[in-house]
Amino acid sequence: MDRTPDDTQNSCDGCAGNCAGCGQPDTPGRHQGKAAEVSPEPAVQIEGDTAMNAKNDKPASPYIVKTDAELKDNLTPLQYAVTQEADTELPFQNEYYNVFDPGIYVDITSGEPLFVSTDKFESGCGWPAFSKPIDASLIEEFVDTSFGRIRTEVRSQLSDAHLGHVFTDGLKELGGLRYCINSASLKFISKTEMEAQGYAAYLSLIP
Repeated sequence: MDRTPDDTQNSCDGCAGNCAGCGQPDTPGRHQGKAAEVSPEPAVQIEGDTAMNAKNDKPASPYIVKTDAELKDNLTPLQYAVTQEADTELPFQNEYYNVFDPGIYVDITSGEPLFVSTDKFESGCGWPAFSKPIDASLIEEFVDTSFGRIRTEVRSQLSDAHLGHVFTDGLKELGGLRYCINSASLKFISKTEMEAQGYAAYLSLIP
């Protein structure tokens, strides 16, 4: 993936421009082109019904993509604006930016697990930050040229929900990437609740 050098993004005093939206709402429907392909990381091996398919390294998805009417009925106005209209929530005023409990983060629109707490770190920008998704195949990346800058937008591959952006200023010991994700696009499932909510197959990802 040819990602944008950091020095083209420094336009936000709070986080040097490398944030989910630099405190500004994104322009709806503007993921303009798919970013260059990268070799995905090896698929995470999980057990149970969501085990990886050996042929294509993708799990058979039990998750349902909702209709627009269903999304409007089930999401809050902010969740809908972020996931369906590529809006951006406020930094430091969102649900998960300072949550570091063990568990998984799932797509608020479909319930599909996207990130795990062991890959979450404090970035100081006011949004949840992850070093990587659970599996690279779960995320699609697009070139975002809104606000006169070039960034890499990340969206859920299954639901096409807008999640945030990925930057190259992450922790070097964790691979150097920072997935800056809107809390409104996620639902956190704590480790203690994962089995009851149908995510027992992902417990092996959390020590």
